[in-house]
Amino acid sequence: MRPNKGYTRGWKHGPGRGKETLVTCAFCGRKVPKYKTFSVVRGFRITDPLLKEELRPGNRRPISLMSSKMYACPACARHRHIVRRKKR
Repeated sequence: MRPNKGYTRGWKHGPGRGKETLVTCAFCGRKVPKYKTFSVVRGFRITDPLLKEELRPGNRRPISLMSSKMYACPACARHRHIVRRKKR
């Protein structure tokens, strides 16, 4: 009996799809098919009020300077709590 992984991915993968593209996990560097990975968007924001007013006077929202989309393999997603186990 195999243990339950505690999460499900919503893909329909059949033999007619052909070869899937490989992406590199951002945390461990493992090459994984793209349909198996979990995407994570990380960004950098300025929340210091004095610095925000110097950059854009009158703007009260946090300024997003950079964001990047990273992919995590299933092992890293479980380890870093990107995917949580189901509660029984």
